[in-house]
Amino acid sequence: MLRIVLADDATLLREGLVALLARFGHQVVAAADEPDALAAAVAGHRPDVVVTDVRMPPTFTDEGLRTAVALRREHPGLPVLVLSQYTATAYVAELLACTDSRGVGYLLKDRILRVREFVDGVERVAAGGCVVDPEVVRHLLTRRQDPLTRLSPREREVLALMAEGRSNAAIVKELTISEKVVGKHINSIFTKLDLPPTNTDDHRRVRAVLTYLRA
Repeated sequence: MLRIVLADDATLLREGLVALLARFGHQVVAAADEPDALAAAVAGHRPDVVVTDVRMPPTFTDEGLRTAVALRREHPGLPVLVLSQYTATAYVAELLACTDSRGVGYLLKDRILRVREFVDGVERVAAGGCVVDPEVVRHLLTRRQDPLTRLSPREREVLALMAEGRSNAAIVKELTISEKVVGKHINSIFTKLDLPPTNTDDHRRVRAVLTYLRA
């Protein structure tokens, strides 16, 4: 069971998410409707993960995102999943660049309608994963190519799925290729993006995804 702090100014959506997450065995320990209440709830409850809307009072621009970034700085390692109605890639880059990019996610609100995908995203972020909405990834593919021009079309497919937070096993299933081939593609991506070996491949995966998002 995950202990979750949730923030959204829309009452119906907020209460709906509380009920939805409870159906999957998770507990929303606090549900906030504005940034200060969100920050206070995190300080008081020390949740396993925060789920927040990008746009919140008073200006309904990016207060939720800025609060999420501030919370990550104040509580290093705090998993945060940001929800948005928009594919705005600048929001994604700002969120991922704020601190260590493990345990962060950016999903479009439409993903909530795909209940299992949404809950899976919450769980992956809570477990330290980096999750980006597939629609945002597709948008990036059409706009940003450098330094990705070094990658083959198949390697770009693999990196796109990595950016969505997919595991090697999930990539195998999606592309119908063997795990050995996936491993070769990932190692090739690391090499072509000039990412030297580190203590963990998870860290290199995050750096590869950041390269992809910032290109």
